Amino acid sequence: MAGHSKWANIKRQKARVDAVKGKTFAKLSREIIVAARSGVPNPEGNFRLRTAIDKAKAAGIPNENIERAIAKGSGQLGNDGDNLEEIRYEGYGPGGVAILIEALTDNRNRTAADLRSAFTKNGGNLGETGCVSWMFEQKGVVTVTGVVGEDELLEASLEGGAETYELSDDEEEGEVASVFTEVSNLETLNQTLKDKGFSVCEAELRWIPGNTVDVTEADLARSLLKLMDALEDLDDVQSVTANFEMADELMSLTMA
Repeated sequence: MAGHSKWANIKRQKARVDAVKGKTFAKLSREIIVAARSGVPNPEGNFRLRTAIDKAKAAGIPNENIERAIAKGSGQLGNDGDNLEEIRYEGYGPGGVAILIEALTDNRNRTAADLRSAFTKNGGNLGETGCVSWMFEQKGVVTVTGVVGEDELLEASLEGGAETYELSDDEEEGEVASVFTEVSNLETLNQTLKDKGFSVCEAELRWIPGNTVDVTEADLARSLLKLMDALEDLDDVQSVTANFEMADELMSLTMA
């Protein structure tokens, strides 16, 4: 197990999320609705719901909004949450970059049309199911902030069944670790790291590319980031993952 840094794109996405809080509230509320619908509507017995609530609270969503979303998902407010479907879409961006999109939608036709339009306008193509998903593997990821001792992190990660971890520096949080494990082991790893005294800020499922495209040209970087922004801004889209790597200075092109 080794640690290294490369999650500039994750940090960029979080910065953008802060800039579009209204959309964030809607996306996180949908996640709570689906999580409550897929298991017991009690976070104590539903890990997915518990992590969705933690993420919502971290984003500043009021408790009454969270409780309303749980009630919708559990059917207490009628069948509002029953229409939401979890769908994965796939496509290619400029430069042949593979893109994987996860959506929660109550209208497949609308979502597909919106995605196709965003791809077409920004030099990409919405593809068929399976066209790029083979390039990605889903992992459980626990994000730990304020990491002080890497030896202690390594020991706790191994005890929790982790496969690897990556370190990055954050101006506000200091050294941040992303600890990776099998999907089925996410809850165990999350609890182990908490029990060992680590400050866990997030536990989630994430698609990890098996190989990456190194982007070095400014025009290509600008086109890719514009497409990523357009996809992320769609109401039905929960997450967008792509298999490109680029330097921080290129990553900041569309942040201004």
